[in-house]
Amino acid sequence: MSLSEEQKQLIESSIERVAEVAGDPSPLVYERLFAEQPEMKELFLLDRDDSAKGHMLMEALDCVFDLLGPRSYAPTLIQSELTNHDGFGVPPRVFATFFRVVKDCFAEVLGGEWNAETDAAWNALLAEIDGVILQQAEKYGMAVN
Repeated sequence: MSLSEEQKQLIESSIERVAEVAGDPSPLVYERLFAEQPEMKELFLLDRDDSAKGHMLMEALDCVFDLLGPRSYAPTLIQSELTNHDGFGVPPRVFATFFRVVKDCFAEVLGGEWNAETDAAWNALLAEIDGVILQQAEKYGMAVN
């Protein structure tokens, strides 16, 4: 199922609004990620200035924008990052949680501005991302569970 133009606009607008409200949301996203997946925190011990975290969020949002638009590189980027993260011991199922964490964090930042339509649009996007992750993981023989 592909996203409607309205869903794409809702997602794009929510990302822009988060930037207006929170500035750089990286600290909030990683606080939530580490609360939900504490074992991931140790993978960032050398990221003393948080630049790796900021870069990873930027890459994830670039992937989202590509999925909302031309879809020219997102599956390849996801496959590449699945491989990179697998090398750090991050299985595909944990890798997939990052996009949900971003969505949940953005919903919290926007509070009452986040509505059912925005939530449904993000859920549809997450379903597409999960499908790409599953497809790429299976293609390259990675265990999904």
